[in-house]
Amino acid sequence: MLDADKGAAEKLDGKKLVIGIVQARFNEGITNTLAQACRQELAALGVEEANITHIKVPGALEVPCALQALAESDQFDALIALGCIIRGETYHFELVANESGAAVTRLALDYQLPIANAILTVENLAQAEARQTEKGRDAARVAVEMANLLTELA
Repeated sequence: MLDADKGAAEKLDGKKLVIGIVQARFNEGITNTLAQACRQELAALGVEEANITHIKVPGALEVPCALQALAESDQFDALIALGCIIRGETYHFELVANESGAAVTRLALDYQLPIANAILTVENLAQAEARQTEKGRDAARVAVEMANLLTELA
């Protein structure tokens, strides 16, 4: 039976978790800050440095392919997608944002593996900069909480 009143601290206990991070290099100034905030929060939640695999790919469209490879390894309790898509003058923004987001969601469902999606989709650099630290932290918390929830549900 599930304990709906389980304390927040227990839900965010990452001590026993193995986490994979896939970071897009495109807009690397933003994604590096996302990754730094994410890793700092994972450490604060008790995830051991040795239990974090962090890989980089060219851009947001390549993130799902790397996530799939990690998911297929069956070594991770949760994954984290990091990237930054800034609107430009063409339809490319919508294509990249929609396709990467849908692929991340599909992978989470197909593999029954929590994937925290912190691929920012913003109008401009200022919006990305305003979100980069908090969204990196959020991704870490989501990954840990969902990994613990799915373990409890199993």
